[in-house]
Amino acid sequence: MTAARLLRLARMGLKDMLRHKMRAFLTTLGVVFGVASVIAMLAVGEGASRQALLQISRLGARNLILYSQKPAADTQPAASQSSMLALYGLQYEDELRIRESIPGVVRTVPVRWMRKETWYRDRKLELRLVATTPDWFDLVNRPLLAGRVLTADDMTRREPVCVLTEYGARRLLAGTEIVGEIVSIGNVPFRVVGIVRNEESAGAVQTPDLPTDAYTPLPVCRERFGDITVVAETGSRAMELVPLHQILVEIRSLEEVEPAARAIETMLRRFHKREDYRLSVPLALLREAETTRRTFNIVLGSIAGISLLVGGIGIMNIMLASVTERTREIGIRRAIGARRSHIILQFLVETSVLSGIGGIIGLALGMMIPLLITRLSGMPTYIPPWSLLLSFSISVLIGIVFGLYPALQAARLDPIEALRHE
Repeated sequence: MTAARLLRLARMGLKDMLRHKMRAFLTTLGVVFGVASVIAMLAVGEGASRQALLQISRLGARNLILYSQKPAADTQPAASQSSMLALYGLQYEDELRIRESIPGVVRTVPVRWMRKETWYRDRKLELRLVATTPDWFDLVNRPLLAGRVLTADDMTRREPVCVLTEYGARRLLAGTEIVGEIVSIGNVPFRVVGIVRNEESAGAVQTPDLPTDAYTPLPVCRERFGDITVVAETGSRAMELVPLHQILVEIRSLEEVEPAARAIETMLRRFHKREDYRLSVPLALLREAETTRRTFNIVLGSIAGISLLVGGIGIMNIMLASVTERTREIGIRRAIGARRSHIILQFLVETSVLSGIGGIIGLALGMMIPLLITRLSGMPTYIPPWSLLLSFSISVLIGIVFGLYPALQAARLDPIEALRHE
């Protein structure tokens, strides 16, 4: 079959469609909405999963994050329950043991935080004062917007300096020269040396930072505020001694991440009688998110594929009606020498043209819907290039598959009986 003959058959199919414009339009609607829904649903699913994957990857695939958590009241010793001072969480010794005894550990970053009211002139904002080391900014990569981050000199000199997040700087120091300003954090003056952009947590992905963070050297925090934190609870105040709220651990290679995580958990269970810590493994979260993304795309694609199936049934229905209407035409073509294969090919080309046009319109509509979703709701969407090719290919394939039965029915018509048809 030559290209010229296929082109001639395609023109015949278009001519037949133009003879019944409304019927052809209604027939292609199923394919249009099917293709558009496949693209739109995959774009929404891919956008959401990519955002989660991006957030997890920013935590560092080679990093482990340990958190202190308050154990359940019934698991605490009686002496601790009766005391006004709650003792729990990660210890400085834990950080030392992890750094020196766990294979594959490159470095560890101790983190301690507390809520403090912060004043700048007549503006007040409650910040989370995060006491850490300069390595924090290497393990948790955040864009530097102004000034600098903490340095080894800050740790040695023990000067009260801090690095604010963009949110805190805008709320507290709006309209002023931020870097170099003095802010009062818990009645202690701190000099602002830099501004960083924070990454907000979303869903199950918990990032180590918050929008209201202010970073300061760990020795400065211990000297100025001590190790005991007063926590305001409903109707009362409680004192807590949590040496470290967080420990970030950098592992040498991806292959060593999960063995190191198991070793750390084993070590912590040995020295902690209560479950007052929690381990987060971004690499495991990354793998789970990738698996969830694949499953999500398959489910969404299958649901959207139902629309394409409905569109295919519509094409089959209309082509069966077309066979009845064109019975005499088929008889004339058979009488002047057309073979059954020619009749089959003619109908298949016509259904392919019909579904192909519906597929093209569906592609345009499917690319518009994610843009509107992002513009109106702010939800991130991403259209995978393969989804466009896949959707259009399926639409053409549906035209062939669902047009095959009507084509065979037309080819099986007896020429003499077809010529007698009125």
